[in-house]
Amino acid sequence: MEHKFAEVNGIRLHYVTAGSGPLMLFVHGFPEFWYAWRHQLREFSRDHQAVALDLRGFNLSDKPAEVKAYRAKQLVQDLRQLILALGHTRCILVAHDWGGAAAWNFAIEYPQMVSKLVIVNSPHPVTFARALRDDPGQIAASQYMLLLRSAKAERVMAENNYARMLNLFSVIDPATNAPVSVLTAEEQALYREAWSQPGALTGGLNYYRATPLYPPSPEPDGDPGAAALNLDPAMFIIKAPTLIVWGERDTALLPVLLDGIEEVVTDLRIRRIPEGSHWVLHEHPETVNLAIREFVSS
Repeated sequence: MEHKFAEVNGIRLHYVTAGSGPLMLFVHGFPEFWYAWRHQLREFSRDHQAVALDLRGFNLSDKPAEVKAYRAKQLVQDLRQLILALGHTRCILVAHDWGGAAAWNFAIEYPQMVSKLVIVNSPHPVTFARALRDDPGQIAASQYMLLLRSAKAERVMAENNYARMLNLFSVIDPATNAPVSVLTAEEQALYREAWSQPGALTGGLNYYRATPLYPPSPEPDGDPGAAALNLDPAMFIIKAPTLIVWGERDTALLPVLLDGIEEVVTDLRIRRIPEGSHWVLHEHPETVNLAIREFVSS
């Protein structure tokens, strides 16, 4: 695995590349970095150029100061220009969480550059906006976004050596009913190092501050959040063959977000992993890899 940098869209992005062949581009979410895709890089570098980047604001990539620098249109341009900088015009695009938000929008705007799309636990903007408006369960599950959008978020998330950040990676062990981390002690140290990069914590939180997709404020006459949007599904159609891998124990992004997805994805396969959480990439990498392998080989 080679660590490199690319000058794209007015910033410098860090990425890791392995193998050669058609491009598979892996896009992480919050609060992760390229390392989230370590298992996929090993698997798919056997017959692809497998590339995992640090999104803007994260780890070793540049971290613009303004919140508006983290809007979807900027993320889309980062991906487009990175693909071109890598010497390709198309890719298999694989994304999780906030990376999925970028990937959904990229596939909508540049369908000719996406041969296949793989989304892991990341809602399409239309179904997410709908659930944030209409589904009480998803509204409740998304309340954490209001904290991450707030001015105190950096202080709260950095306290006690990033204890709350690490706690995000805790899941309930069904055998003991106790919380356990999906990260080893060594991996937790790597994540703390990534979060400790100057500006990295704010960079990651700015994704939440920049998006219009967030739950309504619980205060009377408060910010309606996504309920103020009126997204036309016809403007958000995904034409690339798409695989959605969904860990169904995700407590932040509920399975209801798959309801109605066929309306906006014309060529769709869904692989549900009942025992997987939001962190299914860490919990069940072989299952995820097999699902992706079957999809890209078909």
